[in-house]
Amino acid sequence: MGDVGTGGSVATFSVWDYVVFAGVIVVSASIGLFQSFRGRKESTSAEFLLGGRRMTAVPVAMSLTASFMSGISVIGTPAEAYLYGTTYWLFGFSYAIMSAISAEIFVPLFYRLAITSAYEYLELRFSRPIRILGTTMYIAQTALYTGLVIYAPALALNQITGLHLWGVLVATGVVCIIYCTLGGLKAVIWTDVLQLVIMLAGFVIVIARGAVIKGGLTQVWEDAWEGGRLHAFDFDPDPLRRHTFWTVVVGGSIMWLSIYSINQSQVQRYISCKTLGHAKMSLYVNMCGLLVTVSLAMLSGLTMYSIYKNCDPISNGDVGTSDQLLPYLVMDILEIYPGVPGLFVAAAYSGTLSTVSSSINALVAVTVEDFLAPVCKNLTAKQVTWMNMGLSVFFGAVCIGMAGVASAMGSVLQAALSIFGMISGPLLGLYLLGMLFRTSNSIGALSGLITGLALTLWVGIGSQLYPPTTEKTLPLPLSTAGCNRTMDPSYTTICSSATALKTDEIFRPALADTWYSLSYLYFAPFGTLVTITCGLLVSMITGEISFPDLHIHCRNTMSPTTVTDFKEKPPKDISMGADNLAFTDKDVTDKDAEKCTRL
Repeated sequence: MGDVGTGGSVATFSVWDYVVFAGVIVVSASIGLFQSFRGRKESTSAEFLLGGRRMTAVPVAMSLTASFMSGISVIGTPAEAYLYGTTYWLFGFSYAIMSAISAEIFVPLFYRLAITSAYEYLELRFSRPIRILGTTMYIAQTALYTGLVIYAPALALNQITGLHLWGVLVATGVVCIIYCTLGGLKAVIWTDVLQLVIMLAGFVIVIARGAVIKGGLTQVWEDAWEGGRLHAFDFDPDPLRRHTFWTVVVGGSIMWLSIYSINQSQVQRYISCKTLGHAKMSLYVNMCGLLVTVSLAMLSGLTMYSIYKNCDPISNGDVGTSDQLLPYLVMDILEIYPGVPGLFVAAAYSGTLSTVSSSINALVAVTVEDFLAPVCKNLTAKQVTWMNMGLSVFFGAVCIGMAGVASAMGSVLQAALSIFGMISGPLLGLYLLGMLFRTSNSIGALSGLITGLALTLWVGIGSQLYPPTTEKTLPLPLSTAGCNRTMDPSYTTICSSATALKTDEIFRPALADTWYSLSYLYFAPFGTLVTITCGLLVSMITGEISFPDLHIHCRNTMSPTTVTDFKEKPPKDISMGADNLAFTDKDVTDKDAEKCTRL
């Protein structure tokens, strides 16, 4: 290989890289085995799915951070900074808004209900069919997202390191299945802690080595400024622009709120905390973890641009997609340190293992609570535990299979967030409809959910088929003028992918440059708004059915309803106000809560 940053092929894994990579995988699996043997005497469903509700804030917060800072984030976020600049850094504002709303509104509701599945609320507030529909949407979303999480890093690392693609996919799924099946949520949380540390260490190593090569972080920063990568604050209100201040802060806040407030993978973590205070604190600590992670990822992307500013690996033909950029950089600048590239690859796969394991555990929880528990009411604790383990194996296999479907999607980072926007947005609207509006009923909720889902799927799938043009995505200039080996000397490009241009040349319907070009970050706000609006209108038309329960209110003076001739299930009175002085942790073990959660 020639000088760093001048193009050409890079080295592949050495023996030490394989040793380090395998060591991380073995340690991750060992945590599952350790938690399995440690918890044999407490082998109950609550222990398996919720860690016995005895977790503390810091490990849960690190797990919350790691579960969505997957291999997609490790590989995709630096590529985002390299191609589009640091506008993505503005997600720091979104994380702060999301954390405050989730901690102060949603966490108390779910924690005091003492539920295992976040979708139990939908039955308490509306009806069982709505709960089943919400759970089904979550399962479909999570299976597809998890397939993307498994496939994308495996594809990129396969082409860079020479590891066999489907061998890596299957191995990843098997390891996750092992420590999910044997250790349950407690194993997932403690493994997430290890994997988050490894992910952050991988970023730090890339930044430090890049700074040494470029002569300091100051030079990296100057190169990024000259290349237009630091112009983050774009206040253009155009909703068709991919990333602006408004799309990231407004759209991103609602999108991340839909992920952290009602997504089973996250809800399951903070209700595993031993007190409500720990549950709230876990989200605020998680906010700090997200800020640190996105900052390190952005700095890694700027370092990558500083090194390749005169020789873009994509334009030079060294890599096939933007998702291969960071692994290519690692092998380019770190091959002289045996074992270090292996640590970085382990970091990317740690993110994948973390997300896949949390998804499997959450899928098991909602399946047991929402589908199997109402049917199989007389199972012993031992039978339930075996059922949990069997479902872990089943969903692990499903997620590996969904990796094939995910391979047909575009940029992994944008595709992943689009999936959440299309499905979680309408679901968030459904929860807000029930929590904020007493007059909403099950007919209105169902109508709103179906309408919101249909419209978000329409725009989301349309944007996948007809990607927005470069006038809306605005990729920044890249050059190959300094490459030793280049397909076209002195070639300069402003487009990281020819997909959009090819689409222009073939066929673009009338909606392609308007409706289908809506920023993917607005999918969630759009779905939320449509669901609430349609739900309220239909509720008003079909009749006012008031439930003074399960709402956000400031006074705990509501009287129980006497309505008995409707299908909606009258829930218990739950106060979200801080003035409910009668509340103690023992309240979550009353008869009604036990009836909702006991298997």
